[in-house]
Amino acid sequence: MAVAFGAGVMMGPSDPALVIPVLNLMGMPIPPGLEQYRRLDGMNFDDSISVSSAAGKFGADYRAPTITTHSGSKKAKIQQGVISADGNIVIHDDDEDDEDDNVRITQPRREATNHIATLGQKIRETHVNIDTPVLEGTADDLPFERDIYISNASGDEDIDAMKNTNLRDQTMPSGQHLLVDIKNVDAAFLNSESRLAEAMVKSVEAAGLTMLSYHCHSLHPAGVSCVGVLLESHISFHTWPDEGVITLDMFTTSSKPLLPALPEIERLFGVPRVNAETGEEEEPVSVWSHELRGFRTDEERRANVYDDNSDLSNWITSPLEVTKKQIVTVKTEIQQIDIWDASEREDLPSYEDGVRLGFGPDDPRWMQHEYASPTRLLFLDGALLAIADSDAEFHESLVHPGMFAHPSPKNVAILGGGDGATLREVLRHRSVEKVTMIEKDAKLVELARVHLPKMCNCSEIVGSTEVCFDDARVELVYQQPKDYFALNNLTDIDFLVLDGTVPETDREVPEHWFNDKKFVDAMIDSLSENGVLATQVGTAPTILDPRADLSVFRHRERFINSLEANPKIKSIFIYEEAHCGFYEPKAFLVACRDVTCRRHWYAETDEIDYAIYDRIGGLKDGKPSLVHYDGATQRSFQAPPRAWETVYCRREPEPFECAYRGLDKNAELFEFDPENEEESSFEIRMSKNKETGEDEVGVYAKVDMPEGSYLMPTHLAASFEVSDDSMENVHANTQIEGVDKATVIEDFIDFIDTHGHPSIQEGSGKNYVEVGGSFMMRISEDPEEANVRRWIPSHPDGGRPKFSPVYDRHRHSFDVFLVASRDIKAGEEVVKPVGLWDI
Repeated sequence: MAVAFGAGVMMGPSDPALVIPVLNLMGMPIPPGLEQYRRLDGMNFDDSISVSSAAGKFGADYRAPTITTHSGSKKAKIQQGVISADGNIVIHDDDEDDEDDNVRITQPRREATNHIATLGQKIRETHVNIDTPVLEGTADDLPFERDIYISNASGDEDIDAMKNTNLRDQTMPSGQHLLVDIKNVDAAFLNSESRLAEAMVKSVEAAGLTMLSYHCHSLHPAGVSCVGVLLESHISFHTWPDEGVITLDMFTTSSKPLLPALPEIERLFGVPRVNAETGEEEEPVSVWSHELRGFRTDEERRANVYDDNSDLSNWITSPLEVTKKQIVTVKTEIQQIDIWDASEREDLPSYEDGVRLGFGPDDPRWMQHEYASPTRLLFLDGALLAIADSDAEFHESLVHPGMFAHPSPKNVAILGGGDGATLREVLRHRSVEKVTMIEKDAKLVELARVHLPKMCNCSEIVGSTEVCFDDARVELVYQQPKDYFALNNLTDIDFLVLDGTVPETDREVPEHWFNDKKFVDAMIDSLSENGVLATQVGTAPTILDPRADLSVFRHRERFINSLEANPKIKSIFIYEEAHCGFYEPKAFLVACRDVTCRRHWYAETDEIDYAIYDRIGGLKDGKPSLVHYDGATQRSFQAPPRAWETVYCRREPEPFECAYRGLDKNAELFEFDPENEEESSFEIRMSKNKETGEDEVGVYAKVDMPEGSYLMPTHLAASFEVSDDSMENVHANTQIEGVDKATVIEDFIDFIDTHGHPSIQEGSGKNYVEVGGSFMMRISEDPEEANVRRWIPSHPDGGRPKFSPVYDRHRHSFDVFLVASRDIKAGEEVVKPVGLWDI
């Protein structure tokens, strides 16, 4: 049966020894068949007490139970009492010194419940008693004064003096909270108030805090709960000895960081237990969480790397479910460098883990978290810069699209990149002769050598060294990049890559290169005539984002604006990669000084795959050099996701091309169907050329076609693309001596020359050839006669913008579709103007 209490639900069998006292307490009738259990061994029911006068609904046949109480003290005595008719507890005291042997305990009245089970009168009181003495203590050396506000000090001397005392600063309502859970802990330790209290006191000392008092309670059947009152706040914990678990929390209002005390807390409370089956010690396992609590100013939050807005907090210090290990934390004159190992409970072994551990196909360990290797993470001032497990996806996406946008990069410069991964990817290109790496913090390079060996490993690259930093082609410069560019007149860099953190905040960050137009111009000036600049530009946008210059991406927008404003930059590409290991896709940017880099950017997948083979080759062991980037990956980079277009078109004023993000659904479509003349909107006629008198083919409208209508869209969408390289190869083949002329090839070339047109994406090296009815439209030099135009008109500024996600996303549509430039009447010839596709 189940009986509902205010503190929970008691479940169990219908044991009369348990049920009868409970039913009596509740004033309920005893079920038939249990009458013989009214008097049980160890139980005493007083037949003379009735609860009917209090309840008003139960008769004298119902018995009030005896209440038995006792104390944990060795001198305690058993006392018995009953629930009287007025609902109070009456305890009979045999103490001879007392005049009145009865002690009445008045209890609050409770009304009958409307619970669905209709249990009637509820229990009037329940107690859970601790029968083990309480262990208490105080600190030996307490400050003379209690909490004092520094703002109440009389002068600067008082403030300086107070800073050297243990008094807490209450001028800011904020604190730190550390939660620690540890398992595989020795049971005897977890059941000892004295040992636990000692560990608690030492933990407080390790944190540099002040213990005022502590209180520990042993629980039955096992376990201890302790709380320590600190000058700065509190520490508390509870133990489960049989399970080998302790959960602890420490809260402090002190400005002293709590995390440095964590290893000592884990040591003090992580007393290993011995496995009963193997006899071996089990290593204690801890999970923990650190949070900043209370209220801080925005400036204080930004300055604290453990604020919940920082990557370090979100990835490492805050999540309790993340198992983490601090590898190194160093505060240099320039920045704070943090390197951590971390894994989540849901992480499963990787392919490399399985190979290393020898897993078979049916090995159950594939689905067990404990065999998954942690990943190593690098943070700079709390911002996540690199993830070791997915650094290839990130750094290959950062480096190779820009490197292959240049025909043969020889002189390369890297700004930042102290972890060595960007340098590693650059050194894969056999064309590279010199790499200048300008890193502001020499300590980061030093730590990367020791703690990030995978990221700066060049041992498998043909012609390189074990550590990338030691390659003979590399010059390491430890200097602020801005200072380096100011002191050096650079003009011959083929590829410049920016590898650093990106600000994503609503505050101004004038020192960052994104916001320094003068420095952006200096970087562009350092590029060779066909030089390329590449950088990561932070988190990818969403279609819900506001105008870029009004959001946290304002710094990125200013950087792009600076590139757009510089006349030496001819084209800018934006792209995303979602496999870099970050919570959201990362965005990257490539900017070129020569418009012909579009030819490489829009290359076909086979062209990129061959370029990788030709320029990079394989590793020393014959394996492919790249694990992520290839021709298919580059194809995915050629058109940015729609969110870029959406946010771009929120610029004010709205860019011209944003009106052409999709075909006009209100415009009519007129198709040419030579196999179904009745359904076709066009017909083909023969006519005499007015100037030459020769017969020629013309296309005529069979129905009225309003201005803006789409003409033969299905045929135009079938236009085929041919590159300049392909055309050059075909022409060259016809010039080889000893090879018979191929009339078909020559006719094909003539057809392309006559009916093809170059892409309006200048420098792309693409040509589109109309193969439907549109190629039969007559071309006229008289603009008044022409009644056809491109779907997207020429840009008011001429050409296409150097940066435009709209053009990048719709370049094929912009290169083929035609519309009526004015109303076309039925029977009127459809005529193209000369220079229809001119840029």
